[in-house]
Order: sequence, then structure tokens, then C-alpha cells
Amino acid sequence: MLSFITRRIAVAIPTILILVIFSFILMYSAPGGPFNSERPLPPEVLANIEAKYGLDQPFWRQIVNYVWGVVTQFDFGPSFQYKDRSVNDVIAQGFPVTLTYGFWSFVVAVIVGVSLGVAAAIRHNTWLDYLAVGVSVGAQALPNFVLAPILVLVFTLWLGWLPGGGWAGGQWQYVIMPVIALSTSYMASIARITRSSMLEVMNSNFIRTAQAKGLPMRRVIWRHALKPTMLPVISYLGPAFVGMITGSVVIDIFMSTGGIGQFFVNSAFNRDYAVIMGITILVGVLTITFNLVVDILYAWIDPKIRY
Repeated sequence: MLSFITRRIAVAIPTILILVIFSFILMYSAPGGPFNSERPLPPEVLANIEAKYGLDQPFWRQIVNYVWGVVTQFDFGPSFQYKDRSVNDVIAQGFPVTLTYGFWSFVVAVIVGVSLGVAAAIRHNTWLDYLAVGVSVGAQALPNFVLAPILVLVFTLWLGWLPGGGWAGGQWQYVIMPVIALSTSYMASIARITRSSMLEVMNSNFIRTAQAKGLPMRRVIWRHALKPTMLPVISYLGPAFVGMITGSVVIDIFMSTGGIGQFFVNSAFNRDYAVIMGITILVGVLTITFNLVVDILYAWIDPKIRY
């Protein structure tokens, strides 16, 4: 198991390095610049600003300095638009907000999705199965950019139960609607995958053997069926968690939570390439990290994967 983890880490580290380099090259190749505007700056002023941020150096020196700062100190440099603030400061302000409701969205999606899928598979072709499938299909048909304004319309404008925006330090009434809007479509996908996997496992020979020995159905499910059922679900959870983080752009815009999604959109409009690169690299590192975690969990559940 240790050698398996070592091999996965050995692949993940150069992948992150390549991600940092390509992100810088793509941003450098984009037309325009962070200090371009409708009214051009005088050449002397523009030269001083570029010298301050190191943009007057050769390309190879810029990329070496940037990669070295990211790899050794996890420093993304100064922001071009947020005065006297670094990219790390911007991420430190917005990422805890996004991580908070992204984490709870992940928890809700996994618990509700797995429960619906298992219940639908156990009660196959019954009203419970049809209800779970109907809920899953309906939830998957409502992406977060559709569900978010609907939630604000119903629970804020019509019923007045929940605030329609803001964060207020993460109080529960400000977290509920972002969690519902962000977790619903992922919950439906998890339920669908769990149901299909559970139906396949329940028709396996080792499940029939356990039932023939007279084991209670609850023990058959928990001790024998659930573990192999979770294999395809686990492979989906890594990208799903990162998707909930990147999907925060819509939530931040509609509900003004103050997460990194809003900073990402504002930086794209303002051409603040440093913030765009910082958030892009952060999301890429999260993707690679959680795929690594999924691989390790997959190998822990199924020993065949280790070989």
C-alpha cells in the first residue's frame, strides 16, 4: 500500500508543476494587460508600473520567478487590481467561505445521494424506487444557476424565511440556500450511480450465498454489499468535490457570499491575471489532490487496484 501511495504522489507532484507553468504561459499569451484601459497610460507611467511588478523582465525570468515562488513558498505574488493586497490575501479572504459551504454541500450530497440510491436498489420496482429515481432526475435537471434564483425567489421574497444573500460569518441561515443550490445536482448523480452499482452487486453470487446462509438483509447490505457498491461512487467523489468548489462562481454571484468565485469573475473583467492564475492553480491543485485521495481510497477498498 505504501508503494502504491508513493507512486501516486510521484505522479501528482510533476503534474502540479506542469499546471503552474502552463497557467502562466496561457495568461502571458492572452491579449491585453492588467494596466490597459480605454484611456492609455503615459509610457513613462506604464514603464514604472511594469517595473514595480516585474513585468519588464524577460519572459523566462518572469516564469522562473513565478514558479519558484509558487513551489517554494506558495506565493502567487501581488494583485494588479486590489491595491496593497497579494493574491494570497484575496484567496485567504474568499476561500474559507467557499470551502465552508462547499464542504457542507459535499456532505449533504453524499449522505442523501447514497441513501436514496441504496433505498431505490433495495426496493427495486416499488414506489420507493420510483420516488427516488424521480427525485434524482428532477434534481439533476435543475443546475445550480437555475436553482439558486428559484430558492431566493421562494424562501426570501415569498416566504421570508431565509436571507437572500450575504455571509455574516457563516451563520446557518446564510449557509442553507448555498448548500441546497450547490449539492442538489451532485446528490442526484451520486444517487443514480449508487442505485446502478447496488443493483449489480445485489445480483452477484456472493450476495446470493450470504442470503442462502440465512444472514439478515441488514447485515448482507452493510457487511457485504455496501463496500463494493461504493467503488464507482468513490471514483466520482473526487471530481465532485472540486466541482462544488468551482461551481461556487454561480453561488457567489447570485447570493453574494464573498467566496473566491466572485473574486475570479471580477479579476477576469479587470484583467487581474495574478488572481486568475492563483485561483486556477488552487483549483487545479485541489483536483489533483482529491483524485490522489480517491485513488488511495479505491486501493484501500479494492486490493486488486494496488497491483
